[in-house]
Formats: sequence, C-alpha cells, structure tokens
Amino acid sequence: MFFLGKLKSGLSKTRDNLLDKVKGLVGINPQLDRAFLEELEGILLSADIGVVGTNRIISGIQEESKKKNIKGSDKIFELLRNRINSLLENSYKNRNLSDLSTKPWVQMIVGVNGTGKTTTIGKLAKRYLGDNRKVLIAACDTFRAAAGEQLEIWANRVGVDMIRSQPGQDPASVAFDAVQAALSRGTDVLIADTAGRLHTKSNLMEELKKVKRVMGKCLPGAPQEILLVVDATTGQNALSQAKIFDDALGLSGLVLTKLDGTAKGGIVVAIASELKIPVKWIGVGEDVSDLEKFDSKSFVEALLE
Repeated sequence: MFFLGKLKSGLSKTRDNLLDKVKGLVGINPQLDRAFLEELEGILLSADIGVVGTNRIISGIQEESKKKNIKGSDKIFELLRNRINSLLENSYKNRNLSDLSTKPWVQMIVGVNGTGKTTTIGKLAKRYLGDNRKVLIAACDTFRAAAGEQLEIWANRVGVDMIRSQPGQDPASVAFDAVQAALSRGTDVLIADTAGRLHTKSNLMEELKKVKRVMGKCLPGAPQEILLVVDATTGQNALSQAKIFDDALGLSGLVLTKLDGTAKGGIVVAIASELKIPVKWIGVGEDVSDLEKFDSKSFVEALLE
C-alpha cells in the first residue's frame, strides 16, 4: 500500500492528463461507439502511449466490448485496465527475470547521460543490501572524467565496495577486472556502470558490445541482465533509445526514472507494446529508497483510479 501511494503520487500528472479527459468524454458521450473511440484514441496518444500501443488498446476494447456486449461508455475504465494490463504483462515474455540465481549476478547498466543512471545504480545497490546481498559496483565509465567520482559518492553513501578505473582505461578491461573481483570475493550482485552513450553514435555502441563480450568470456552467461535507464519525461525519445539499445545489446528490461515529473507516463505502455521490453524498476522520487520494483497491476491502478 505504501508503494501504491508513492506510485499514485508519482503518476499524478499523467493520471490527471488521462483520467480527467476520459471522464469528460464519458460525460459527453454515454455510448461506446465509433465517435467515442476516436476521441479516446486522441487522449491515449496525448499520454504518450504511442501509435502502436493506442491501436492495440482500441482494437482490444472493440473486441472485448463486442464479446461481452458492452454498449455503455461507463465501462471504459474496466476495459482500459484489462487492455493495458495485458500489454504490460506480455512484455515479460522471453526476457530474463531478476531471480539472482547466478552468483555473481552481473548487471550491466546502460543509458544516455542525464537519465539518472548513476543515481539508479546507488538505489539498486541499496535495495540489494537490504536483501542481505553482497554487492560490488564497477566504474566502467572511463569516458567521462567525473563519472567515477560520482559513482564513488554513491558507493560510500550506501556502503558498498567499488572497482575503480584509471583515467583512459579501456572500459572492457575494467569490466573484466570487476567480474574477476566479484568471483574472488563471493559477491552476490555486480552492478557495472557504463558510459552514457548517445544511442545514435554507432562507434560508442560498439564499445558497449565489447564490454558485454568481455564479461561473457570472463563468466559464461554474464551479464545476466542488461538494464537501460530511461528518463520518463523524454516521452517518445525514450522509445527510440530503447529500440536502439535493444537492437545492439538485447535488453533484459528498463529502469524508468523521473516518473514523478511527467504527464506522459504512458511511455511505459508504448515501450511494452512496441518493443515488448518490460519495465523492471521505476523511480518515484529523489530519496535513496525511491526505487521500486515495477508491478503492472499497481501501475494500472495508479493510472486509472
């Protein structure tokens, strides 16, 4: 219930943008007809649910309402909940789950600069420590001078060890050292920070592929997870980032940050619909504890109730 409260607070701008408009539409048109659905389509697009997601929701509503012989628009919230839940749950198929069964469980964290990647790593480390796991952080971002210092601040703040890099060191060699250290120290979870990459720069993406390959050579199966950190406030640009990173690396899931600062939280649904990449963690505040495991049913409840 505490999480649901934080989620509702974080989604308040998105909910106001979506819920109030749908309620207004129901008040104007009591019939679940073509005109109603055309107006609903525009509302969903305004919440950044995207063309693909919106089309799937609308077609699903048409199919379900016909099957259940629903005529009144007052049932639209039930239909919306069902359709969005279905899209979100479907995104988890054929993606790695965070069961932490392998030791060390290696997480490679990727994303462009400014998404909250370093902060997310600190929050993830704090969560795993709370589950009595031994955590190690690796500073594989040798591209940006201040990256190591920023990560070290978080490592000290939450109380975890960190594998540091030398200025100009090859990121893949830092990743190799980190996996070796995790193996020798009996680490449960290794979280590897990588350079903030412009997803449009192919040479920089190639470097991330190299980091992934080196980890796999050092520890077969590593990294067990590749998580992309995206800023919810960027809307459709987040979808573009997810597509390119997924094509290059094969993402396990997303960490969605700054959800509390956007009226376009529907991007969660857009990514799930178009790419079938699950959101695994969401940031709903600035505190170190404000990172929560994503739950689709709670998300839909916070969005539509």
